[in-house]
Amino acid sequence: MRKRNFHLSIFILVRRSWLALCHDALSAGLVFSFALFLRWQFEPNGAEFSSFFGLVVGRQIVLFLLIATLVFWFTGMYRGVWRYASLEDLMAIFRGVTLTVLLFTLILFLLSRGENLPRTAIVVTWLALMVYLPLPRILYRLWRDGGIENIFRLKQDRIPVLLIGAGDEADIFIHAMRRTKGAYRAVAIVDVGGKRTGQSIRRVPIIGSLAVLQSYSSHESIRNSPQRIIITRSYSPERMNEILQIAEKLALPVSRLPPLGDFSRGTVGEIEIKPINIEDLLNRAQKPLDNSPVESLIKGRRILVTGAGGSIGSELVRQLARFNPESIILLDSSEYVLYLIDLEIGETYPSLNRCPRLADVRNYGAVETIFKAFKPELVFHAAALKHVPLVEINPLEAIETNVLGTKNIADLCKKHGVLAMVMISSDKAVNPTNVMGATKRLAESWCQALDRLVAINPKESECHYITVRFGNVLGSTGSVVPLFERQLAQGGPLTVTDPAMTRYFMTIREAVSLVLQAAAFGAADRQHAGKIFILDMGKPVKIIDLAKRMIQLRSSSLAQKIEIKITGIRPGEKLHEELMHRGEELIPTPTEGLLLVAPRLSDYDELSLELDRLADLVRQQDLPAAMKLLARLVPEYRS
Repeated sequence: MRKRNFHLSIFILVRRSWLALCHDALSAGLVFSFALFLRWQFEPNGAEFSSFFGLVVGRQIVLFLLIATLVFWFTGMYRGVWRYASLEDLMAIFRGVTLTVLLFTLILFLLSRGENLPRTAIVVTWLALMVYLPLPRILYRLWRDGGIENIFRLKQDRIPVLLIGAGDEADIFIHAMRRTKGAYRAVAIVDVGGKRTGQSIRRVPIIGSLAVLQSYSSHESIRNSPQRIIITRSYSPERMNEILQIAEKLALPVSRLPPLGDFSRGTVGEIEIKPINIEDLLNRAQKPLDNSPVESLIKGRRILVTGAGGSIGSELVRQLARFNPESIILLDSSEYVLYLIDLEIGETYPSLNRCPRLADVRNYGAVETIFKAFKPELVFHAAALKHVPLVEINPLEAIETNVLGTKNIADLCKKHGVLAMVMISSDKAVNPTNVMGATKRLAESWCQALDRLVAINPKESECHYITVRFGNVLGSTGSVVPLFERQLAQGGPLTVTDPAMTRYFMTIREAVSLVLQAAAFGAADRQHAGKIFILDMGKPVKIIDLAKRMIQLRSSSLAQKIEIKITGIRPGEKLHEELMHRGEELIPTPTEGLLLVAPRLSDYDELSLELDRLADLVRQQDLPAAMKLLARLVPEYRS
């Protein structure tokens, strides 16, 4: 069926090209005849006029038509589509007409030294063809683009918008809206830098920099009262926040165009206006990373990801798949999320060998069976219980998953000769005030102790234990952003625990990219054995400010209707999270955004005995004793 459609498309294309060629060639013959007629009309008694319909002139017309046909075809005049006629098509016509006239004159001179050929007819023919041949193309494009009717309709029923950004994106947008039945018409453009003030793009005036929006209501160029602001290009988070604040004062909703590289050739009219994402407003800019060390580590290796269906784990799987591993073992205790990530990777990377396995990291025997079967070379441990309030009321489950589950994975990596294990930790492990943070800190301590043990005694194992600690990621399970989105969908209110509460934020994609950088750096040598990688999270963000921004992004009218409700701090929550303990020194790495810190180390043998005792208490469901031991093993823990 596809082959048949392909042949049909080729047939239609060739047929249209031949029709266009016949039109232009016949037009060339008629124009040449008309030029001769004009010349002879000036001297109706001339000898040439008497032979106008004679053999000599007839041969000249046929020769001119034949040369025009051949030249027009071979100079590429029919590669362009008439609907998209442009300056390039005009240049093709110029080349074809000029070459046709020159070849005809040269051949006629060689055959008869140009006798019976008025010189003025050659000039008139060239000028007439240069005017006539582009005309049907222009008229056809005007007709397909809506023509005069479309131009009048622009001022009637299209939504007037104000564009931010005077560049290629604005030009494409304006052009697309004019030549299709787009919903918008640009009435003015704001050039953020102000360098192009007073100029225009496709007759849409550039009215100045962002400062001009302060006098929005009285500005001449925007008397058409725009109903929306559309941002046409990417700006820094600081600039995006500034634009959003101005739009809030003007009570105008804000949208943005996709990046210029997303515009598909030939479907410009289908440009999708997108809402501003909360990621656009983070006070941080993602740095470009060198992925060659990551590719060297991942390519051709067997990789196991625990918690593969979670927010962090699934993004790990997506990014790992890009680097052509030999196989990826997807391990998760949830059937549904495991099914989703396996389906997605299967569709995106159909040739990748993936092995979805249902298992719980707390079950040592089940996980060891997977290690024996697949012999992973790299392990990324993202499985954990992370929701602070839920963990507070289920502390034994958190200890069993976050501490003992991590110990199971780490011990199996040591036992089965894994090259490197990467453990995903949290900023809540620093001076923890909740069970979740305390269990993650204890899991860090075990990985640190193992890493230090192996560094001192390489005969124990070759495994590198790499711990990466970072703050909140936007959109992750249990994050405040999905909660706010759900509350917005219900019409509010948005719940904030305390007006002063702050958190660190970064996107999931950036966090995972830096985790892979840490894996490559940590697996390269043992110089930093026992240390913990910390991601540079930028500046902390007030949760209440995040809530306000998310309300504004939905709609300017919603901003006046949706309330923010202060509910009070929940058990285990801190006002401000920390990325390192006091007195700890940050050590820079070659990768920007990636730092090292050296927390206190625990003795491996002593900690091993204590964790065995903790496992016994969990099995006995002895909550008071387990919590007492947890507090002793994590002395900075303050409930």
